[in-house]
Amino acid sequence: MRGKSWDRAEEKKLAELAKKGLTLEVIAAQLGKTSGAVYEKAKRIGVVIKGASSTTHEIKLPPELPSVEEALKILAGALNASAQPGLSKVEVQRLQTVAVLARTYEKLLANYMDYRGIENKLIDLATKYEELTKTYKKNPATGRTPDQTMNSHTPEKDLPEPEKEDA
Repeated sequence: MRGKSWDRAEEKKLAELAKKGLTLEVIAAQLGKTSGAVYEKAKRIGVVIKGASSTTHEIKLPPELPSVEEALKILAGALNASAQPGLSKVEVQRLQTVAVLARTYEKLLANYMDYRGIENKLIDLATKYEELTKTYKKNPATGRTPDQTMNSHTPEKDLPEPEKEDA
């Protein structure tokens, strides 16, 4: 459902109130609009409202990935916390989100570990191949690898002449 359109005076007042550092909720109350409508309008016209953002916290990337055990501990903590009586609806939703994220992380980490295992096997194979190619370098006298030298002999040359029987 669409609300009432914004006029120039409301947009100007929005910018002025934001410049004063008022919160999203205060600005919405003064303009007679919902917080969502004020937030979206401010975003569209390039007005920054103090404390108003689509996320409340910046996501900080950890230097190392948590282990499966650590993810399971977080999940267990969310499970224990969710068993507490008297939780607010917001707290229950937060705990549900934590549980979903922990399960998702566990699955993604398992896939990542599979990829890392495959990558390590490829590196091992490349190292072994390099070692084998060093072993089979060409003989300076013949210009052939040991494999080529072995394959150059024909069975006829290698077998002794059969003895002739006297008739």
